[in-house]
Amino acid sequence: MSRAGIASLLLFLAIAAFLAYQTLGIASATCEVCMAYRGQQQCRTVSAANEEEALQGAVVNACAFISSGVTDSMACQRGEPVSKKCW
Repeated sequence: MSRAGIASLLLFLAIAAFLAYQTLGIASATCEVCMAYRGQQQCRTVSAANEEEALQGAVVNACAFISSGVTDSMACQRGEPVSKKCW
């Protein structure tokens, strides 16, 4: 194998290792949130870098299932969660 081939292989492996580390190592908090809006309820679990981001992500995700349109989504997200737990 030529020097260029070895260098390309090493570069590829370095990039793959970096991406795997970033993807697998980012979640240090996981939260499950249940939201209720207009008679519907949905629970979602999200992992993120910290608890605040995980909570917000779970709220947004749950509201996406039980609301329609931007106005409904925003109203749902402003509501208080029915339940929430983080670990």
